[in-house]
Amino acid sequence: MTTDRRVWYAAYGSNMLAARFAYYRHGGTPPDTTHTYPGFGDRAEPAAVAPLTLPGSLYFAWQSQVWTGGVAFYAERPAPGWVTGVAARGYLLTVDQFGDLLAQEMYRTPGGGFDLDRVLAEGTVRLGPGRYETVLWAGTEAGVPVLTFTAPWLPESVELRRPATRYLAMIGAGLREAHGWDTERIVHYLRVRPGIAGHWDLAGLRRAVTGETGLDRHR
Repeated sequence: MTTDRRVWYAAYGSNMLAARFAYYRHGGTPPDTTHTYPGFGDRAEPAAVAPLTLPGSLYFAWQSQVWTGGVAFYAERPAPGWVTGVAARGYLLTVDQFGDLLAQEMYRTPGGGFDLDRVLAEGTVRLGPGRYETVLWAGTEAGVPVLTFTAPWLPESVELRRPATRYLAMIGAGLREAHGWDTERIVHYLRVRPGIAGHWDLAGLRRAVTGETGLDRHR
């Protein structure tokens, strides 16, 4: 059943960059990848876009075949010593659009709907074992629920992994778009995050976050 109820989708990784998020909405194959996204059933623009801050921690783990390195995850309950405060970008979507996004993150067919009431009742809902199938209610913005998704594993048990240069270029560009940050602030924000700290020196990180995303060649 279609619903016009709205939620904020809080993107904290590569989807902060509007051109990357557009592949989930419109469909298509991002450059330098082989996966084709079917797109949303309702491809309307987000009703609003806004910078957000989430209270937990950002970290990098897993091994992405697309990005050839670690990718961003959100820890609602961070491991001891992890820095808190996560810069995000909010896209105001219908509930059905959010459901289609979630399905595509796990390479499933969109259109199956999404039970918002369950998430609001339970706060955290694990919909499956996948890396982005645990949905969190992270608060409200202007009276509208803020939702994001992450992995089901405990932060203390995860194997951290260094993100690749191309992925960091996406995140750097997304932070510029979403928050208006300059390069030094982006580097300061990222350098202490688990998976980056101790794996990237400042000069290399600075080069990575100012690198080319490749998306401007295609959209």
